[in-house]
Amino acid sequence: MNKKNAAIYCRVSTEDQAREGYSLPEQQEKLKDLCKYRDYNIYGIYEDAGISGKDMEHRPQFQKMLESVRDGKVNVIVAYKLGLFDYT
Repeated sequence: MNKKNAAIYCRVSTEDQAREGYSLPEQQEKLKDLCKYRDYNIYGIYEDAGISGKDMEHRPQFQKMLESVRDGKVNVIVAYKLGLFDYT
């Protein structure tokens, strides 16, 4: 069985989220640990800071990550508080 290629996606929109433990570095650390636990290759880490969660179209790193999925380079997206999305 081949390892899955994971994209780690982190986003924070407010200072409150950063203060409450949702900062980009904290999200990234937790998601890297999850990938290690699940034995996923980390294809890339994508971060959007200061952008509303409701506006997916104007999140440049989110769009870049989706392009990697469409190109077949990524088959798992790992995001903090959203869970696991498997595209295989």
